[in-house]
Amino acid sequence: MSEPCPLCLHSKSTFYSEDKRRAYYQCELCQLVFVARNQLISLEQEKQIYDSHENDVNDTGYQKFLSRALAPLLPELAEASQGLDFGCGPGPALAKMLTEKGHATALYDIFYYPNTEVLNCQYDFVTCTEVIEHLAKPNEVWAQLLNLLKPNGVLVVMTKLVIDQARFKNWHYKNDITHINFFSRATFDYLAQHHGLSLTYHGDDVMLFKQSAIV
Repeated sequence: MSEPCPLCLHSKSTFYSEDKRRAYYQCELCQLVFVARNQLISLEQEKQIYDSHENDVNDTGYQKFLSRALAPLLPELAEASQGLDFGCGPGPALAKMLTEKGHATALYDIFYYPNTEVLNCQYDFVTCTEVIEHLAKPNEVWAQLLNLLKPNGVLVVMTKLVIDQARFKNWHYKNDITHINFFSRATFDYLAQHHGLSLTYHGDDVMLFKQSAIV
């Protein structure tokens, strides 16, 4: 069986792994590892799981976790930049942290802040932390994220990375049933090259993309 890649839409993928609940495939082009699309849960089931999470904006542990994305972003921003926290969840702590640093940050989340008007603007920066692994149609959302950036805009993505096939089998990250896409450095390198973006890696799970200026 071969499934089309939901990220780059390449037609060929190969079997990658399987557990008691799901089968995983890997795109032959961009190397994305993804769950077979006929095994996804419904949006209603997905939201029920998110509703059970506790993401308090004032939780210092949660803020420390998100600071891994904040730290490489701040030096890239001019004073009083305008941004968007895409997929901010019910507790938009990162937006709060950015606003406290003087950078006004709008909110969007399909479940908790579904104000699509903010998607009609462009921003100096967009943050997308622990979101991209959940997307049923990552190709569409990736294009959307890039369209939200002004020239020279910065996109910060935070997600755990696939290391290799052997470690994937026992990887706790794949056991979250809402996680359906698994990126590696090869996948992000492909996206950067394909879309003409500069890319830097920060720690084990933060990627910073920069949009080229329009000449």
